[in-house]
Amino acid sequence: MKRYYAIALLAMLLAGVLAQAQAKSNSAQLMEFQQKVDGIFSPVFEPNKPGAAVLILKKGKKVFEQCYGVADMTTMEPVTPKTRFCIASVSKQFSAVAILQLVEKGLVKLSDPLSKFFPEYKADFFNRITLHHILSHTSGIPDARERSDRHFVLTATDVESCGYMKTLDHLNFEPGCGQYEYINPTFQLVYQIVERVTGKGFEQYMKKNIFNKAGMKGTCYFEDGRVIPDMAHGYTPDGDKGDYREFDYGEETFFATKADGGIYTSVTDFAKWEKALRDNKVWNETSKRMAYTPQVAIPEGANYGYQPYNSYGYGFFINQRPGHHRIVYHTGDNGGFTIYAGKAPDDDVVVLIFSTRDNIDRMGMAARVWDLLEEYHYM
Repeated sequence: MKRYYAIALLAMLLAGVLAQAQAKSNSAQLMEFQQKVDGIFSPVFEPNKPGAAVLILKKGKKVFEQCYGVADMTTMEPVTPKTRFCIASVSKQFSAVAILQLVEKGLVKLSDPLSKFFPEYKADFFNRITLHHILSHTSGIPDARERSDRHFVLTATDVESCGYMKTLDHLNFEPGCGQYEYINPTFQLVYQIVERVTGKGFEQYMKKNIFNKAGMKGTCYFEDGRVIPDMAHGYTPDGDKGDYREFDYGEETFFATKADGGIYTSVTDFAKWEKALRDNKVWNETSKRMAYTPQVAIPEGANYGYQPYNSYGYGFFINQRPGHHRIVYHTGDNGGFTIYAGKAPDDDVVVLIFSTRDNIDRMGMAARVWDLLEEYHYM
């Protein structure tokens, strides 16, 4: 009996030693990984220059979080995990989720034509363009927004921006023919669809059914005159001396629309959004599967979003390179803001790169991060 207890004790001690050794090995690996990730971003984002927030999560836990540079070149406030960036077109996934929620409630169908929601639109083709088409950029509607009036392009709201559709008399291609063209006005339509179907204001609906459900207390839509705490500004290079000038609302076009690109949020709050998507807090499994399923392939030469093996779902790009993990992501570009929000849903990994500069190689940096995640077996 004594011999048995001695062997058991020895086994326990050996297991403890092995566990400690494994923990040290894991810690060393994590530090090495973090150093290599930092090596991607620290040479790009200089101190006292427009910066970025980078966050990488594995199963909801941080494996890398670092902030670089400043959020505001006037006050020199540094970027922090709570800095709110304009995430531009990454906002589209929130609008897509809102429509999918309405589908789940039986209030709309993805096969519903736009004429159902916009009887004032005159052209017959609005009887053939459906919610499915506008969520997947396959509608054929041209981006014919007024651009000759500088005041209009700087201040136009969702309703004003897509007002041209009332008298639109042509399409760029037949809806659902397999062609893809990324345009913002079709997502701006979601603003009015939500209001007309629910009887609630767009922001009111989004706050109650999207932001609050996800726990995103530090997230809101931009509006001229609205005070946004911890708000960053976007910047673009100004001259050859390494200076930057502000490049957001008032300097660049169509900042005032919401459903296609008006959200200001932080990497901290966006991590809550990713958890809500993962855990089906804001939608059900069917909606998630549809949103992450390719609805149309993106051809080389597309106006926005082309990468090899890229498709578009509902509010998300999907990249499925042979031999690699599936990446679901979206990019955002408006003024000086350059945003990347991607995930490998099958591995529960999230990569967020929120930048206040428009002169960075976002996709190149994201690709290097994904390569490191594979190299260090986080995927």
